[in-house]
Amino acid sequence: MVVENGTCKRYFSRWAANRVVDDLLPGPAAATRCFRANRETDGWLDGVWCEGAALVDDDRRTLLWFAFAGSWADHVAARAVLARTWPGWDVRFAHDSMGDLTHHLGLGRDLTRSPGWFETFEPSWYANLEDTEPWSVVSVRPSDGSVRAWGSGREPTEHLTDGPGLIDLIVVSPATPPLTDMPYGGVHFDPQARTVSLWAVQTAVGVHNWPLPGRENWDLEFRGDDHTHQAELLPADFPFPLRPRCDSSATASPPRRPTVSRSLSRLRPCPVRGAPRP
Repeated sequence: MVVENGTCKRYFSRWAANRVVDDLLPGPAAATRCFRANRETDGWLDGVWCEGAALVDDDRRTLLWFAFAGSWADHVAARAVLARTWPGWDVRFAHDSMGDLTHHLGLGRDLTRSPGWFETFEPSWYANLEDTEPWSVVSVRPSDGSVRAWGSGREPTEHLTDGPGLIDLIVVSPATPPLTDMPYGGVHFDPQARTVSLWAVQTAVGVHNWPLPGRENWDLEFRGDDHTHQAELLPADFPFPLRPRCDSSATASPPRRPTVSRSLSRLRPCPVRGAPRP
């Protein structure tokens, strides 16, 4: 989406969802040319399942975007580059997916979401005793005041869909191995204070619709992509890696992919075939 002189135009690419940040890295002018090389549309994509989008508001010098990053390091690197190539702009990752974009346009957060889109489930938990590169980290402060932590193969927000009963399953599960790579996010539960702290380098759809079903009387501390609060809480035997592995490392593993519920199609970058290059 591009906003200019009070007019918002939307452009669609079937293949560029999770490469949208690549089109943003060169800066505002190049990104705008790239988006305009795609097909203009009057429609909206589903706000829960849309895999990537950006809003370039030239009038307010604001950039909002979301897409799946191959790793925590990829997300952090992209943020650092955008901070330099978009000087003077308010650059923000849209954790609420399309909700953040439509909210910015004054259209509310649920324009592209069907009623009842948020689903809750019976609590379930599986501790993978071999995975050192979990999708997220879950930490809990039980009644004795200590903090315990586990690696999890689920997305950060998925731990909120099971309701408070999930905590009872987590605290009796065996310990998972220390991390060798940064996760995509983390959740910290404090049952005594009835607070949930959440961070993520991926979308956390519905995070601004708090309280989510099953979390009434709980407070949410949403920390964007800032992991440092949870890092300070983690026990000494389960820290975040001090030096996360980079793709150039000889021992680096391939980028992890979303769970089945967020599976991706094969992607290719902008511009679309046959369109003029920026």
